[in-house]
Amino acid sequence: MTNAALDRAESLIAQIPDYPEPGVLFRDISPMIADGEAMRAVCEAIIEPLNGEFDIVGGIEARGFLLAGFISALTGVGLLPIRKAGKLPRPAAAVSYALEYGTATIEGPDVLKPGERVLLVDDVLATGGTLAAAHDLVEQLGAVVAGSAVILELTGLGGREHVPGVRTVFTA
Repeated sequence: MTNAALDRAESLIAQIPDYPEPGVLFRDISPMIADGEAMRAVCEAIIEPLNGEFDIVGGIEARGFLLAGFISALTGVGLLPIRKAGKLPRPAAAVSYALEYGTATIEGPDVLKPGERVLLVDDVLATGGTLAAAHDLVEQLGAVVAGSAVILELTGLGGREHVPGVRTVFTA
């Protein structure tokens, strides 16, 4: 991974004004993840500081699944799907968390071994609620969070306050 490769990957993140509502500048990672070279550069940047320190990759629904799958394949470790409530046939644990308007719940399957080290990944860190809930979920499942990482942190929304130490590849 080079700085040029990461610069190119970042340039592929599209900015969509007034989506999903007026005044919001949405960052669309779809063009970046559709480019194999860019996706590899970003995933290698996520892996680099934690390589060898995790046993499984936890992907948070939905785009976190894409990252987790790529990172899992690159490192030869398994994948833990962290799903929205009601999507798993046998959830072993669930964590509810606050959203701007209401609450949400995530669930995880009973696939972790006690003490297993989990790298949590998601696409964007905004307010930090989902990633903080994923940390709690991993602990409920008897494992430990080895680290967490996102492609893009939206710095003005305070997510880092809820998830200290999160690794971010890009900030906006």
